[in-house]
Amino acid sequence: MAATFFHQTAGLHGWAIDVPTFGFSRVFGKLISTRFICNATHHKLYPVLASVSRASVVDPISAHSISHDSSNESTLILIRHGESMWNEKNLFTGCCDVPLTRRGVEEAIEAGKRISYIPIDLIFTSGLIRAQMTAMLAMTQHLEKKVPVIIHNESEQATTWSGVYSEKTTKQSIPVITTWQLNERMYGDLQGHNKKETAEKYGKDQVHEWRRSFDVSPPNGESLEMCSRRAVAYFKDFIEPQLKSGKHVMVAAHANSLRSIIMYLDGLTSQEVTSLELSTGIPLLYIYKEGKFNSRGSPVGLTEAGVYAYTQSLAVYRQQLDDMSH
Repeated sequence: MAATFFHQTAGLHGWAIDVPTFGFSRVFGKLISTRFICNATHHKLYPVLASVSRASVVDPISAHSISHDSSNESTLILIRHGESMWNEKNLFTGCCDVPLTRRGVEEAIEAGKRISYIPIDLIFTSGLIRAQMTAMLAMTQHLEKKVPVIIHNESEQATTWSGVYSEKTTKQSIPVITTWQLNERMYGDLQGHNKKETAEKYGKDQVHEWRRSFDVSPPNGESLEMCSRRAVAYFKDFIEPQLKSGKHVMVAAHANSLRSIIMYLDGLTSQEVTSLELSTGIPLLYIYKEGKFNSRGSPVGLTEAGVYAYTQSLAVYRQQLDDMSH
């Protein structure tokens, strides 16, 4: 089993988050966590090695401007990115990195309005711009008005240079972790090809099998099963521990990486997940409590009184936001 090097970002005041970085290596057959502890005064990084079986659970934010009742439950928001420029052209996109259309921007903003009363402490996105744009645009609508700050961990220098050394600013920010493990599944030789033209060339049944079967891959690409292995493993190792520690998390990703995560959350079979359709820009809400994920569907906006009454803590949080705005 290859060991993965992890990097704990500490350059941002009060944030300490384990995220994968620096490639893969085998070290004594164990998983090694490489943590660079940043001295905020001298901006120096000190490596500390620790053997771990999975990502450690650490507090990404030292304080909240609004108190969250996280002792019993936490919230998970899943959002598929808004319409991309290749969605509009009906092209297989996969891991090609293309931005949102104007409609996609509007979808992301609308998604933000739907979740503007739901607490968010930490954001995970894929490494692709359409998911990152969706997360950033959605957060412009949140009533707590915290600023998303992308954590750069490509190198020690990137981590140091992007550090935030103001405790006040940190409290008003939300860390954003980007990771390739949440990318859309790689569509191989189909990427960039028109879906209709591809169906005419290979036949509708063959293309449908490539797109909707669980364990059949498109030529030189990933099957949903392969995508699921990486996405769910990342969710279990890095996102679920944050939820268990009481943090409220938003994940902005893609149809197939989110299908994979929902398959895990809802206990879907390989047959059920292939028929699961996710619309662009529509947030899905889960409540994590006592080790279980409970689906609450999609919030429809501020006018829906009931959606924020799912739990007492969400109702209290909304009241605090209302009080703060007056």
